[in-house]
Amino acid sequence: MSALTRWNPFHEMEEMQRRLSSLIDLGSARRNLANEEESIVLSEWTPPVDVVEDDKEYLIKVELPGIARDAVKVTTENGTLTIAGERKSESEVKGRKFHRMECNYGRFERSFALPDDADSNKVQAEFKEGVLRVHVAKCEKARPKQIEVKVG
Repeated sequence: MSALTRWNPFHEMEEMQRRLSSLIDLGSARRNLANEEESIVLSEWTPPVDVVEDDKEYLIKVELPGIARDAVKVTTENGTLTIAGERKSESEVKGRKFHRMECNYGRFERSFALPDDADSNKVQAEFKEGVLRVHVAKCEKARPKQIEVKVG
């Protein structure tokens, strides 16, 4: 069964703006047309992210190939988790010329609003094989508990 989704013409305009901005490297701020109170800062590039939830935690996986662990910073402040860093481009070496450069380089920043049941004091990050995994534990009180029903 397929669900119906409402078509939002502004979403397609935002996508075209994002592509054009990345093409000509406009690193300026713009308004999110879906929510005018929220401002989005465009980075030089945006690494892909997966966000997964289970009953104990939220897991945020960020693909960061070619980036050193020291170049990545994970912070939480006022209910927002921010992942920032930079992938440095190769400097030109004499005797070598680049024929094609499709990899993205430069600064990036991704921010996520933490849900009410997330415990911002229990955040752990690990970096392995080009993938950053940020574990955000859920609050104890937010976890569902099984209550035994007694027959009397």
